[in-house]
Amino acid sequence: MLLIGVLFGPAMDYEVFLVSRMREHYEHTGSASEAITHGVVRSGRVVSAAALIMVAVVGGFVFNHDPIIKSIGFALAFGVFIDAFVVRMTLVPAAMALLGRRAWGLPGWLDRITPDVDIEGAKLPQRATATRDGEAHEDREGHEDREGGADGEHREEREAAVR
Repeated sequence: MLLIGVLFGPAMDYEVFLVSRMREHYEHTGSASEAITHGVVRSGRVVSAAALIMVAVVGGFVFNHDPIIKSIGFALAFGVFIDAFVVRMTLVPAAMALLGRRAWGLPGWLDRITPDVDIEGAKLPQRATATRDGEAHEDREGHEDREGGADGEHREEREAAVR
């Protein structure tokens, strides 16, 4: 029971890292296969590094003199390794690729009865950014955004802070 409880935390973290990046990309592009590739490429390194760190830490318990601690350390290291590399980075993307765009939607009857909670802000209008030559670009609502003025006054400072 202890192993399941300890393995559940990293498993959910790895899943959130991968799938949230995929969902974000899917919302922007609408391409399920591209979103899966993008999510694994962008978050795979983070998940791999986190898993290897966890394997090293809990694997260190194998060198303890107590046989119970040794077995728990080995089981946790093995479990984290299998979960991260086989389940999260292989089976989940493969299943999502098989499901395609259906992986991102609910069945019609369930979609009608559940509230539409837009956590990522996908339905918010995108703000336009001015280019370096000062041209204005419009957002989805058709509002013009120009460099300078109250909104664009500190744009360069904000862009530098983001970089």
